[in-house]
Amino acid sequence: METISLKEQYLAFKAENPKKRIRDIATALNVSEAELLMTGIGENVTILENKFEDLLKEITGLGYVMALTRNEYCVHERKGVYEKVSFSTHAGLVLGPDIDLRLFMSQWKLGFAVEDNNLKSFQFFDANGVAIHKIYLTDKSNAETYHELVARFRKEDQQAVVLLPTEPAAKPNISDDEVDVAAFQHAWTALQDTHEFFGLLKRFNLNRTQALRLAPAGFAKQINVDDFKTVMQSCAAKQVPIMVFVGNHGCIQIHTGTVTRIVEMDVWFNVLDPEFNLHLRMDAIASVWHVIKPSSDGDINSLELFDNKGEMIVQIFGKRKPGLPELNEWREVLAL
Repeated sequence: METISLKEQYLAFKAENPKKRIRDIATALNVSEAELLMTGIGENVTILENKFEDLLKEITGLGYVMALTRNEYCVHERKGVYEKVSFSTHAGLVLGPDIDLRLFMSQWKLGFAVEDNNLKSFQFFDANGVAIHKIYLTDKSNAETYHELVARFRKEDQQAVVLLPTEPAAKPNISDDEVDVAAFQHAWTALQDTHEFFGLLKRFNLNRTQALRLAPAGFAKQINVDDFKTVMQSCAAKQVPIMVFVGNHGCIQIHTGTVTRIVEMDVWFNVLDPEFNLHLRMDAIASVWHVIKPSSDGDINSLELFDNKGEMIVQIFGKRKPGLPELNEWREVLAL
């Protein structure tokens, strides 16, 4: 019996389902997105050297691009220029007013330059072939710089890479009875910075939704999905500037600014603005929480959405900078 190659399967599936995205096709064919991309090596796909920090420092030269970061249930697309790119031993930062990223480079294992339907992009994946971050050129981008970067960072060996899947790190899994709840609640109320919250979870060996369940009185309240929609619609109507965080294990992408055009289509809740798009799958939301964290600048309010595994899908704050109190307008729309 003749064996049909993955490339042939991919092309046949695309021909029958021209509107399907590569991520969905990969799921249907039970392979990773990176494996599908590698069927195009030598045609429209180029493997890049694993010098991703050096490459990202050069992305500014592309000018105005679209940055895309997603997790299983939410896609975050932001247009702008990569500025103030830096790396430390812990994380990388992109701190432009439009493109705002936190990069965890230990997860970045594969990179490709892809040209598909006149779209040029750089795409980065983890060891399992799951997408971490993508950078798409726009009609305002510098295509000449793109081709120069592809030539400079092209890997000499253009053979498909064999993926060595890794298991995700185990999440804390202790029962509520094992938690020193009084000490945890006291530590929560003593927070001076929202960034200390991750350390608080590690210190008490808690996952995030467990921490919200055990929060001190008045600091975490479960609300419903319609409440979330109401807050977003109010922010759009009143043009309240917010911060929208969407991430995965390799990248967190942040939009800071207003949202305007909100459109619901089937199971998707979408923000469709010229510079910022968000695509959120509503049927995947298992819980929505209104969370309050103390800080030296006063209490900080957020909305946090989780899937049925307790994984964060998206997190919303009011726009703010360290040293400044939270916007009253954000608190007003949260008064559900």
